[in-house]
Formats: sequence, structure tokens, C-alpha cells
Amino acid sequence: MIDKKKRQQIIALMKREVVPAIGCTEPMAVSLCVAKATETLGCTPSKIEALLSANILKNAMGVGIPGTHMVGLPIAVALGALVGKSAYGLEVLRNTSDADVKRGKKYVEENRIHIGLKSDSCEKLYIEVTASDDAGHSATAIIARHHTHFVSVTKDGEVILNQPLKPHNCDVNPSEDDSECELSLKQVWDFATGAPLKELDFIKEARRLNENASRESLKGNYGHALGKTLSRPLGKGIMGDSIFSHILSATSSACDARMAGAPIPVMSNSGSGNQGISCTMPVVVFAEENHNTEEELTRALVLSHLTAIYIKQSLGKLSGLCGCVVASTGSACAITYLMGGGYKQVAYSVKNMIANLAGMVCDGAKPACALKVTSGVSTAVLSALLAIQNRHATSAEGLIEEDVDKCIHNLTRIGASGMNETDRMVLDIMTHKHQP
Repeated sequence: MIDKKKRQQIIALMKREVVPAIGCTEPMAVSLCVAKATETLGCTPSKIEALLSANILKNAMGVGIPGTHMVGLPIAVALGALVGKSAYGLEVLRNTSDADVKRGKKYVEENRIHIGLKSDSCEKLYIEVTASDDAGHSATAIIARHHTHFVSVTKDGEVILNQPLKPHNCDVNPSEDDSECELSLKQVWDFATGAPLKELDFIKEARRLNENASRESLKGNYGHALGKTLSRPLGKGIMGDSIFSHILSATSSACDARMAGAPIPVMSNSGSGNQGISCTMPVVVFAEENHNTEEELTRALVLSHLTAIYIKQSLGKLSGLCGCVVASTGSACAITYLMGGGYKQVAYSVKNMIANLAGMVCDGAKPACALKVTSGVSTAVLSALLAIQNRHATSAEGLIEEDVDKCIHNLTRIGASGMNETDRMVLDIMTHKHQP
């Protein structure tokens, strides 16, 4: 049983990590940092320098920027300076008009922006923006460790904000700064299934936003249109017209729109819109078609999102491990619960997920993420199907141990530390490949 104080801590944690976002969170975090530097400077900058960690660069290179029909960081930086409002957080560009986009394109063409790699920072999530004017004034804003967490703001050398992070080993992701709310899978289960229902109402907004994004995606041809392809006669002819195919289509549709830069808000999880979508849409579709009650759906959504947050506490916001592994593990837990499973079966579903998807490489945010999301979600359904029959990967297999929390930490150890060299190689390939 979770006491009231612990429940309040968990709710506060979830409200920090489950927030609306428009567009891919990495370029939006860069826009946010640019907006803060510009506001601090007090005028439109004549020059902007953005120094970014490798993981931010990797995840911002190939995604569409909402409302622009353009891909990549330069337009995100320009719009952050011209129209961004830091008070909007990851919705920093939500008021962008067509006229603003034209101004942004002109700003980019004038070569006012320099984007480089921050090579001397241990942080996998690091954004440093310096905005300067023609009179010699400058302002610098730094975001680190969390997509919206400003650790430093200065103007002309004067410190306005200084919140230094605790140092850590460069080869290991730091644990998230939520030590007052350390979790285990059993605590996640107890909270999701036992907290008063009225305390969980906030999670319904995740359903509303992500369901809307999935529907809106079908009105266009976003990204690789995987969701639309699955819902067409050809897709149904191959995949069938089933709960399974509906889950895949609805989830990938929302991802298609987000990665292509559609100006449609989604509910993110742990700084990722795709993770928020993957924690939400499989659960919503399964509950609707399985005729679960509203209460069961609400608790399942909390279970899904909080499981992902728990795993991210030891993995870190960005890593070499694809985030769909984490989010789909949350969905597997929730679907198992909606099938009638208890904690034991939910733990089995986690083991099944880790046995299958551990090691899936993150090669940056891009339209093809819809394929990876669909791979993760399909595995979630299979994992739940096995778990509800008490079938699961055992401690004789790979990363799996009897203790499910040890299984999770084996996964996050691989993602946070073991895949560092892989992560560096992926970035090297991405930045040196021939562009047509």
C-alpha cells in the first residue's frame, strides 16, 4: 500500500514527466533554449551560437519542425529567436505563423546561426545557446539533463540563474534527480491499481491528446504513412482487421505525424513524444476494444506511463537504447493488467520485453521511428499474451533474473553505459554519410 505522502510524490513526478509537446522534443528543447537566451538579451539576436551534446544533435537532425515543412535544427533555432516563448516549455513554437516561417527562412539564409558539438560536456542532454547583438551584448542559456531544465542563464557575464548539476562519470548516465521518489515495479503497480481514482484523472489528457494526434495523422500523408498503410485494404489484407492491427495503426499514425513535423500536440513521457504515444495508444485501443471500464483504462494508463518513468530513472533521458523499448514495456504492463493479469503477470511481461528488445539501437529521431515504435508495440502485445498465460523468459536466459527490478536495471545498464561506443559510432555514421 502506498501512503499519501508517497502518492503525492509520485503524482508530482508524473506531472513533471508527462507533459504536452509539439514536435520532436530535442529540436524543441533547442528552440526553448534559444527563446530564453533571446528574451534575456532583450532583442532579436544578430548572431546565435548553439553548442549541443551528441545525443541532441543525433535526435534533431532528421525530424520535421512543426508548421515549417522543413527538417533540422537551423529553422528551429531561427524560430526560437523570432517567435519562441520560453514560458510555453516544449510548446515553445505553438504560435508560429506562415509569415514567421518566412522570416525564419530568411534568418537562416543570412548565416546568422552556428551549430556545433559541445565536446567537453559529460551530459548526454546538453544545450548551450549564446545570442548576441550588434552592440556587443550577449546572453547565454544552458539546458542540461532534462529537456526543460535551465541550469544557467547569464547576460554580459552577469549571472541570472545558476543551478549546477552534480558531477558524474562520463561513461555513465546520471540517475534522475528524483531521489525523493525512488520506485520499484511493485510500487508502480501498487500506485496505479490502488491510488484513489480522483487523484489519477490528470492522465486522461494523455489519452485525449494522443488519440487526437492519431486521428489527425490519417488526414494527411505524414512521414512514411505507416499508420495509414496499415489501415488501408492492403494493410488489412496482410495484417488482418484485429485489435492487434488497430493498435499498430493507431500508434504508428501518431508517430508519423509527430516525426514529420505536424503542428499537432502530443503528450510526451520523460521528454519524448514517441514514448508518450507508445505508452498511451496501445493501451487506449486495447481497452476500448476489450470493453474495459473507464477506471481500468485510467489505471492502465498510469501503470504504463509510470513504468516508463521508473525505467528512465536509471536509464537517463537520452541514451543509445531506443526509447520505444522503455515505453512499450509500459504498454506491455498495462495490456497485461487490462487482460486481467495481476502483479505477477505484469512482472512476467516486463521480462518478456527485455528478453526480446534489449539492445535496440537509437539512430536518431526521424520518420522511420514509426517502424521502431510499431516493433516495440507489437512485442508488447506478444509479451502480454504470454504473461497472462504465466509464460515468461526465465533467469536462465540472457539478461533475465528472478527479481524483475534487477532485470530492468540490467537493461538500463546496457543502455546507459554499455551502448556508449555504439552511440558514438551511430553519430559518426550519421554525420559523415553522403547526402544526395
